[in-house]
Amino acid sequence: MVHDLPGVGEHLQDHLEVYVQHSCTQPVSLQPSLQFWRRPLIGLQWLFRKGPGASNHFESGGFARSNDDVAYPNLMFHFLPIAVRYDGSAPAGGHGYQVHVGPMYSDARGSVKIVSTDPKAKPELRFNYLSTDQDRREWVEAIRTSRAILGQAAMDQFNGGEISPGAEVETDEQILDWVRRDGETALHPSCTCRMGAEDDDSVVDPLTMKVWGVDGVRVCDASAMRYVTNGNIYAPVMMMAEKAADLILGKTPLPPENTEFYRAPTPEDAT
Repeated sequence: MVHDLPGVGEHLQDHLEVYVQHSCTQPVSLQPSLQFWRRPLIGLQWLFRKGPGASNHFESGGFARSNDDVAYPNLMFHFLPIAVRYDGSAPAGGHGYQVHVGPMYSDARGSVKIVSTDPKAKPELRFNYLSTDQDRREWVEAIRTSRAILGQAAMDQFNGGEISPGAEVETDEQILDWVRRDGETALHPSCTCRMGAEDDDSVVDPLTMKVWGVDGVRVCDASAMRYVTNGNIYAPVMMMAEKAADLILGKTPLPPENTEFYRAPTPEDAT
């Protein structure tokens, strides 16, 4: 032990997500690209930044509120013109499409713990998904909101019915059971070395990105966030790294800009 910081490894946060999949009645999805014999051609096209391999296939995305109690959109969606899992396994079989959805600001908190003095031993990660009332509520709302979007009249010409989770998954408990079985991490683990004042809960000095009480160690990745971002974490991590570089180099920070962000009009605004 060099310095005891109780906050190290605590407050683990992440984004969990699921696939809501539909069969497609028209042959317009990317399903044919999964055929084995097409792979050499797809690889060749990719060398010239063309073809199916040149896209990550998250063709569109968006945010929505799951309830009127949240101050800003708390669900994130990605739309794919194919029904398939991240690793390419268990494709739907025919033409299909899907949305990936999940709550962005869960109040569930987990931990990362060292389990051995052997540096090759993997740590214990406990995410505690679906462990709070808020998290469970928003997950039910996430599935119902996804179904409302995919069930719009504009999708009728393509909608061949829900494949996953399927019409038989309807009640709140059925939805939560399905999320427990089918949910996957969005690979956004964060907040286990969170920045803040020198206290039992914080690990990193936000003015220097140095670890409190330890010389020569800085943290400037997603673990230094106090709260997981309301969306993907890649760009925020890059911003943190740029800021940390400026702090290390002693550069004078730019003045803050209090820029307004878009707010949807409310019924009160109309009156």
